[in-house]
Amino acid sequence: MDSLKFKDPIFVTRPLLPPIDDYKRKIEEIWNNQWLTNNGPLEQEFQKRLKEVLKVKNIEMFTNGHTSLELAIKALDLKGEVITTPFTFASTTQAIVGNGLKPVFCDIESEYYNLDYRNIEDLITEKTSAIIPVHVFGNPCEVESIEKIAKENDLKVIYDAAHAFGVKINNKPVVEYGDISMLSFHATKVFNTIEGGALIFKDNELTYKLKALKNFGITPDEEEVKYLGKNGKMNEFEAAMGLCNLDLVNDAINTRKEIYNKYLEELEELEDSNDIKLVRPMGNVDYNYAYFTIKLNSQEEKCYLFNKLSEYNVFSKRYFYPPCNEFPAYDFEKNTPIAQEISYKILSLPIYVGLKLEEVTQICDIIKLELKKFSGK
Repeated sequence: MDSLKFKDPIFVTRPLLPPIDDYKRKIEEIWNNQWLTNNGPLEQEFQKRLKEVLKVKNIEMFTNGHTSLELAIKALDLKGEVITTPFTFASTTQAIVGNGLKPVFCDIESEYYNLDYRNIEDLITEKTSAIIPVHVFGNPCEVESIEKIAKENDLKVIYDAAHAFGVKINNKPVVEYGDISMLSFHATKVFNTIEGGALIFKDNELTYKLKALKNFGITPDEEEVKYLGKNGKMNEFEAAMGLCNLDLVNDAINTRKEIYNKYLEELEELEDSNDIKLVRPMGNVDYNYAYFTIKLNSQEEKCYLFNKLSEYNVFSKRYFYPPCNEFPAYDFEKNTPIAQEISYKILSLPIYVGLKLEEVTQICDIIKLELKKFSGK
């Protein structure tokens, strides 16, 4: 064990950070402008550049992804019930509940762990107003099928695209699907602004409303408080980090791809022997390599490996565990067996810029050794 143990901790992720001198230059601009928030010049520049990078029509910036999602729901005036996935971060569910809506949980498919569109129509009632799917681990949902169901049933679609920065389907940005897509720029994401978020949308008229909603409901001309809003504005320090990281993100994704492929290479033998299941990018997708996840054969095996890795100074994440409809904070129906099975067996392994390929090999050697011990082979 000692020969494989890391001297320094290997965390599940580390933030993408620019050279400190680059960030300092942006901070000096803030000092010179003496403008810290409220639609500052760096936020305006960042919004313009991001729109160009993502090749999208409309975009609004926010202080974080969760607030973005909350205000997307509010902007579309959703009522009643929203069909969503239980296999997601708490934010997705809490944004729905926080808006006074009822989440109706649709089970997931077992290949990419996204909401299974084949189960949606059975869950639609007269109270259903929208579908909020999640592009889990950056692999897109069955967007065409979901949009068809939504159109036939007059439902709105908001995509939680927190994991899907830069992802494309057949060369089309995945955030172009749905009425609104939400991006998170949290420090743990492929692209970060420290904290931060954005909404991408088709309807030009939403611009006015979203600007008001993120500024306490005050309309952009500041004549009246027209909506029940909140303080959701991106500040200049976040925008400064975003501008710096935009110059780095393509190289960062390429680096993550190398790490991802190294994991695949090292762990393929375990998959061939049915000891684990690996999640691969979809064939028609330009992927961002946001996460590397493995599915074990039992919850006991997952917990064993999770604990053993930490003894080697490797810190993985049980992501997502438990499914949202098992949160003790809520009393939700627990009728999603596939989501429960996946949640109980999945583990996300370290992947970030700065993780060396030889360290990936070492992590995989630990996994092979400990799974052999667990199985008694």
